[in-house]
Parts: sequence; C-alpha cells; structure tokens
Amino acid sequence: MEGNTFDEMAKQYDTPEQIELSEIIGKQIKQELPDSRSKDVLEYGGGTGLVGLQLTDMVRSVKLVDSSRQMLDMAQEKISRRSLSNAEVQYADFTKETPELEADIIIMSLVLHHIHDTASILRELFHVLRPGGRLLIVDFDKDDTFDQHEHNHKILSHDELKEILSEAGYSSIHIQTFYHGKSVFMNQDASLFLACSVKE
Repeated sequence: MEGNTFDEMAKQYDTPEQIELSEIIGKQIKQELPDSRSKDVLEYGGGTGLVGLQLTDMVRSVKLVDSSRQMLDMAQEKISRRSLSNAEVQYADFTKETPELEADIIIMSLVLHHIHDTASILRELFHVLRPGGRLLIVDFDKDDTFDQHEHNHKILSHDELKEILSEAGYSSIHIQTFYHGKSVFMNQDASLFLACSVKE
C-alpha cells in the first residue's frame, strides 16, 4: 500500500459514500462472527476504522493496523471519542517488516487490490493468525475493464485468490459475491466478494 497516498487522503476519506459502503461490508462480516466475544480481531489496512470499529461490541478486541499514520490518527480520534476500551491502532508496514502480532480473526477490507505482492502479505498474515484462526477478505470482483485504470489496482479473480491462499497455507477457502453497487470503484459499477479461509 502506498502510505503517502493514503496519508494525503486521510482527512477526506470518510465520505458519505465510503461510510455507506463500509456499513454494507461491516454487516456482511458480522454474519461471519457468531460467538466471537472471546476473539481478538486484527484489521490489516484498517485505515480510519470504518469497518473494524463496527465490530467492537462483538469481539474481545479490535486492533487496526495500517501503514498510514494519518489514517490511524483519524481512527484513534474515533476510538477516543467513543470511549472504546477494546480498540487500538498500530502503525506497521508489512511490506518492510512484520511486527509481533497475534489474532484469532484477520480482516482485509478493500485492501487487497492495493497490494502488489499479494502472496507475500498473505503469508505474513498467516503467521499472525493463531491456529484455528480465520482470514476474511472483502474486495472487488475482477472485471477486465478495471485493468485499464491505475496501475496500482491489482484485482484478482476468485480462482487466482483461491490458489494464492492455498499456497500460503490457508484451507477451507470459500469465496462468494455478496453486493453489486453503482459507481463504487473509480466511478464504475462493481461487485464485492467475501473470501473466508482458515489456518488449521
């Protein structure tokens, strides 16, 4: 992820459209978290906390990890304003160094397409997951028209992602499209998938 780019975007990131999309994503992720009150969640690319902070009343803890300090500053303001005792932020760039972290559930929401070396990041996250832990990825479904846009958008097909997840060690991989939206990806209509996988 381009930290500087997201630093510049931070203060303008929480648009009404972004908030609405995050609520749709959060609702879908919540359905995957029954009986999770004893679980620690890590959101990789947690940004301003639009998705991760929706989960604080369902899990033991939420840690937002991001490579943009400005995004995390925005998230910390929300945590402080809402007096959330079980949420925190941590600056980290997994492309340079993986900090000592552990989690029962890792969430990536609209982050995957910004990552150039997908396999490497998913391997790093595999090490962070505790045995029996789950990785939940939400991102845009592949559409050939997207490839004509900014080079930093690398969208994988379901089959491509399944193969990368399997090679990284994940099992019980399930990917399903759950939402079709208007102008949600670079002013284009797009659909979102949720990929669920497990570290045995």
